[in-house]
Amino acid sequence: MREFADIHALAAAQGSHLGHSPWHTVTQDQINTFADATGDHQWIHVDVERAAAGPFGSTIAHGFLTLSLLPMFAWQIYRLQKSPAMAINYGLNKVRFLQPVRVGSRIRDSLELAEAKETPKGILLTMRHEVEIDGEDRPALVAEALSLVVP
Repeated sequence: MREFADIHALAAAQGSHLGHSPWHTVTQDQINTFADATGDHQWIHVDVERAAAGPFGSTIAHGFLTLSLLPMFAWQIYRLQKSPAMAINYGLNKVRFLQPVRVGSRIRDSLELAEAKETPKGILLTMRHEVEIDGEDRPALVAEALSLVVP
């Protein structure tokens, strides 16, 4: 885990790779809980028997489940010693789901601080995420996530 004194020290690391999160195993319970939260109970996610005979050989995580793990991964990669007043999700520039995440897969995030831009409201961070699947050549997803951090 990388530590920065405050948001300004993090902003000074613009353009650098911040590191990798620990591996996270995606479970069927996690997939089912996400399905309940979103109302997306498509069989490829929640019907273990049917999915075993389907195109992926098992159930797969929702793409949006994998995307929703980005904040958790980011806070496993870096910390600010001095917490900001607040940080809010500002949106996404780009998201691509490149490969399904099968139940039982181990995934982790590779994080780069692409840009840190001073604005009148705070520092706008653009983070490039690449969620890797253990043992696979292609990532599960790539995304550019924006956060507005108020010092």
